[in-house]
Amino acid sequence: MTTDLPEPAGAAMARYARVLTIAGSDSGGGAGIQADLKTFVALGCFGTSAITAITAQNTCGVRAIHAVPVAVLAAQIDAVLEDIGTDAVKIGMLHAAETVRCVAAAIDRHVLAPVVLDPVMIATSGDALIDRDAVQVIVQQLLPRATLITPNLDEAALLLGRAIVSVDELDAAADGLLALGAQAVLLKGGHLPGEQVVDVLKSREGLHRRFTAARIHSRNLHGTGCTLASAVAAHLALGLGLADAVGAAHAFVQQALRHGADVQTGAGNGPLNHGHAPRAMHKIRPGGLR
Repeated sequence: MTTDLPEPAGAAMARYARVLTIAGSDSGGGAGIQADLKTFVALGCFGTSAITAITAQNTCGVRAIHAVPVAVLAAQIDAVLEDIGTDAVKIGMLHAAETVRCVAAAIDRHVLAPVVLDPVMIATSGDALIDRDAVQVIVQQLLPRATLITPNLDEAALLLGRAIVSVDELDAAADGLLALGAQAVLLKGGHLPGEQVVDVLKSREGLHRRFTAARIHSRNLHGTGCTLASAVAAHLALGLGLADAVGAAHAFVQQALRHGADVQTGAGNGPLNHGHAPRAMHKIRPGGLR
């Protein structure tokens, strides 16, 4: 057994790779802040959080949503960043327009990057998680500030004003989201029928990748989108480029789904197995050496 010895007094100390999640709390533990933090630690990152809303939910659905006052949200973000800092940011549920504006202001105030925006609008159970007024504010104020957005088909349809019904439409839909102001888009095609799941990654800089995987038949899909976006943010914090971060996140989610498929947690849509292969906390040495 080995133990890391403390650094000599006055020596420069290493730090952990850090990821901040700005999202809603899921009392059932499968999605939102809880899924984000589980993902960060599973991938060897130190996670911090700023809670945008408190939800009363379980595997069967959402019973209530209580928005955190924007002054408290801003204070959470400032407290974390002024002391601990961060190497990447993941943004999830933003329930109201004023919350969106608060987060956009924080991105500018702290010059945050990279930022992964998961435009959480509809829960796995079908429950709406966002006010209608907030959608347009997300388009105007957050899409241009985000390094990557990760909508599923329902969220993309809400943003674009049209349904996406086939794999052949994914590229055009991603282009439409770029035209709305996004810098890069990971459009998730998991809601389409078929035994293959196709996700499309496109950016304004010409990046274009498809990520294809065999469909894993499981009812334990709650928090899949949160986990994917968090895994991308974690890999960006660890120093990967965007395409590699998405590829690594995609693989992590596939394994989390696979290892959680045979477990029952609650009576509805259960969570992924975030802890299927945890990594040691990643330390960044002085000078940025990883």
